Amino acid sequence: MVSVGALWLPILVAAVLIFIVSTIIHAFLGYHNSDFRGVPNEEGLRAALRPLNIPAGDYIVPHAKDANERRTEEFMAKAKEGPIVFMTVLGADAFKMGPSLIQWFVYCLMTGAFAAYLTGGAYGPGAEYMAIFGMSGTVAFLGYGWALLQQSIWTKKNWAATGKSLFDAWVYGLVTAGTFGWLWPA
Repeated sequence: MVSVGALWLPILVAAVLIFIVSTIIHAFLGYHNSDFRGVPNEEGLRAALRPLNIPAGDYIVPHAKDANERRTEEFMAKAKEGPIVFMTVLGADAFKMGPSLIQWFVYCLMTGAFAAYLTGGAYGPGAEYMAIFGMSGTVAFLGYGWALLQQSIWTKKNWAATGKSLFDAWVYGLVTAGTFGWLWPA
């Protein structure tokens, strides 16, 4: 067994490397550019939404407060009439990258810590590289990607976009696995 504290270096190095790799993926490779599509008549939609002053948050239209309301004729008529919208409204500061980048780095550290906890609980010092690689990489992949499937299942997010994000998670898992295998205590 190896404690999480003893694995601070692979946790930190993996987080830094994933931060760099994710920057390359999102800033230079461009394959996520098609994850979201524009709407027809974007200016008309913006003009219609602006006066509503919708606070930042997640919304669904039509909205029902509970399952009983979803079974009413009025709600079913609204749903049948359409459109059905899942919508996230962001504040005016949404494109300030600093806070998001800090949160992403903390998330990378936390994912590495979970990988360290599970891998360290399963293997002791001097464990084989491939054993460490397999366990830590699997945990990291699950941490970075597995929950993304729920968005496509429940909110109908584009499966291609989810697939690209799962590919990213696989890359991040490989980076974590390689780092943990490399820096695992002897």
